[in-house]
Amino acid sequence: MKLLETRVEPDFEAMIRCVLRKEDPKRVYHIELYLDQEIINAVSERFDLAKNLHPSDPLYSIKRDVAVHRFLGYDVFRITLPGLDFPLHWHPVGDPANPQGQVRDSRDWVEEHKGPIQTWDDFENYPWPEVKNVDTSVIEWCEKNLPDGMAVFDLTTHIFENLSWSLGYETLCYKLYDDPDLVQALAKRIGEIYLDFTRLLCQFSRIGAIWGSDDMGFKTQTLIPPDALRRLILPWHKRAVAIAREYGKPYFLHACGNIEPVMEDLIEDVCIDARHSFEDEIIPVTEAKKKYSGRVGILGGIDMDFLSRANEADIRRRVRETLDVCQPGGGYCLGTGNTVANYIPLENYLIMLDEGRRYGQI
Repeated sequence: MKLLETRVEPDFEAMIRCVLRKEDPKRVYHIELYLDQEIINAVSERFDLAKNLHPSDPLYSIKRDVAVHRFLGYDVFRITLPGLDFPLHWHPVGDPANPQGQVRDSRDWVEEHKGPIQTWDDFENYPWPEVKNVDTSVIEWCEKNLPDGMAVFDLTTHIFENLSWSLGYETLCYKLYDDPDLVQALAKRIGEIYLDFTRLLCQFSRIGAIWGSDDMGFKTQTLIPPDALRRLILPWHKRAVAIAREYGKPYFLHACGNIEPVMEDLIEDVCIDARHSFEDEIIPVTEAKKKYSGRVGILGGIDMDFLSRANEADIRRRVRETLDVCQPGGGYCLGTGNTVANYIPLENYLIMLDEGRRYGQI
């Protein structure tokens, strides 16, 4: 059995009709928040996808990304527009040993105790990023050069994430009660920046979806009380949804962790079109599809831990069983529960894709 021999032609518009439950899916559509760079490198090298590209080309990275995602059968993939960085307290750590060789020099984590903003003076003097400084050259190239049927997205509306990172998560938990006005002001400033960025993304026709990314939970509950999320965070996502609707673009939300306490808010009030990030120990994607079927799209969900450890037969079985539940009626795209992280064995990832391509084929 040769991996990925089943042909897939990109058709982003059909994929969106599937996610929005406007038609029964014509095939299995694949989607990811992103592929780690080590995975992109490994795929490119294994299948010789950069043979006609030269590393000295300023557009080498985007050209190779297009080639890799086109080969893997994606209708849409992530690009990153530089220039909207929030200065934070980052700490590098070593990357764990990986038998696949897909290892980077280090990973970074954000200081959890105290971030760069602790006082009103810090707030006033913080070097806030400005959307006018965003470099749009990559999306401008995509506007003219993406293959027919493909689209791209960049991640936006990191409202809670930057709120917790700029204060430090521990400090945020205290200041919700000790200095709520500062927390409110921070959320407002961050929200306004991301609304401007969302408007910028909407200007481009090959931006296929507005994809909010805001991790608001952990294994057992939300990171701050649900009422605090409803007051401080969700209104900004709601406004971003309104901007996306104005330009005829769907709004997806990636949110790690247990956000079940605010799912009804996200569906009924914020009105997201699809939710991404599922973990078996929180809610398996098949249970999410049953629970929210017909109300919101469900994206990904092949558990990261499972995909990292399972053998080929189990991966193929898991993909088929997931699709048996999630594929009928649309509203689903196949993918990992989070991202294609560099610790996932490349072969396992390709098996997941391959089984999705073969599903329903005679």
